[in-house]
Amino acid sequence: MIHSTAIIDSKAELASDVEVGAYSIIGASVRVDSGTRIGSHVVIEGPTNIGRDNQIFHFCSLGAAPQDKKYRGEPTTLEIGDGNTIREYCTFNRGTVQDSGATRIGNDNWVMAYVHVAHDCQIGSHTIFANNSSLAGHVVVQDHAILGGFTLVHQFCQIGAHVITAVGSVVFKDIPPYVTAAGYDCAPHGLNSEGLKRRGFSSDTLLQLKRAYKTLYKSSLTLDQAKAKLAEQQQACPEIAILLEFLNNATRGIIR
Repeated sequence: MIHSTAIIDSKAELASDVEVGAYSIIGASVRVDSGTRIGSHVVIEGPTNIGRDNQIFHFCSLGAAPQDKKYRGEPTTLEIGDGNTIREYCTFNRGTVQDSGATRIGNDNWVMAYVHVAHDCQIGSHTIFANNSSLAGHVVVQDHAILGGFTLVHQFCQIGAHVITAVGSVVFKDIPPYVTAAGYDCAPHGLNSEGLKRRGFSSDTLLQLKRAYKTLYKSSLTLDQAKAKLAEQQQACPEIAILLEFLNNATRGIIR
């Protein structure tokens, strides 16, 4: 299961059925769980923990030191969950002690070629990152978000659940859940209705979320006024409560 040209540090821990391709290098303090397949010419540095049933394609660099001038060699980590597909030439960096000390990727994410995930990013589950999308440090991406190709996200931004961005979007502010966003600077372009339908949201929920979107973006209300009105609307729709919680916790302001 491990190619004869692969170099595995004696302090690495690989489950017995892990596959490692030709010329890959796996360093000390790397743990890889059962069912994971690692292609050729992959470099994994530690401390890094990789879960079950991941597929890591050729020429990826995982767990390298953060691209942060404050980093001084502290033992920070990269944590990757289960069932992720990570395509060619992706780069995921470890965290920094200035944050939680860990970069985390959840489960069942689909990460296409040339994607960069910088230090201290926190990625949920069931996301899609199209080719060449990149996250600066400390970015949060919630479940079921989709980043279009060449989407660039500024440090400390938050991307809400079920968001979709268009190709070439540049994100400088937080994007609330359920929103379609596009442009430089990234701006809202309606509710992600098609994505929500595909994930089983009911017609009534979609109607309520469209109403919430109009409150936030089409009513000429200030943000505080919109949040007050959304607080009333959340009684009829739990998904609006999720939107309101995101707005209350936004770190860089929201796209508007």
